[in-house]
Amino acid sequence: MKVMVIVKATADSEAGTMPTTKEFEAMGKYNEELVNAGIMLSADGLQPTSKGVRVHFSGKDRTVNKGPFKDETNSIIAGFWIWQVKSMEEAIEWVKRCPNPMREASDIDIRPFFELEDFGDAITPEIAAHEEQMRKKLATRS
Repeated sequence: MKVMVIVKATADSEAGTMPTTKEFEAMGKYNEELVNAGIMLSADGLQPTSKGVRVHFSGKDRTVNKGPFKDETNSIIAGFWIWQVKSMEEAIEWVKRCPNPMREASDIDIRPFFELEDFGDAITPEIAAHEEQMRKKLATRS
């Protein structure tokens, strides 16, 4: 099961407050444990929304808005991991071991990825073959 583990933003992270050396070391040790366990596929932190843009879709129209965004902070993603785990329970156990990614109270969401079979009859053999070709092409780039 592949999951995205989403670190939610806080007022501090949206203000651009950087982690301390001690916080970097603790998260680095945790990330090393994930890599050594063969779970982590990818991970990154995101800059505050003040450095981003949002593209709004309405029919054929596209509107680009520069950050910062006025969303509630806990609806903004500050960082993520992509993990390959055996179950949601395994992912939960790993998240519970995580050092708090923020200096204040914070949240981490765990969301499973869709698999092709989740889409049922909408996925024809041709679509499945095309998806497989794209995934192979992506794998050669990493």
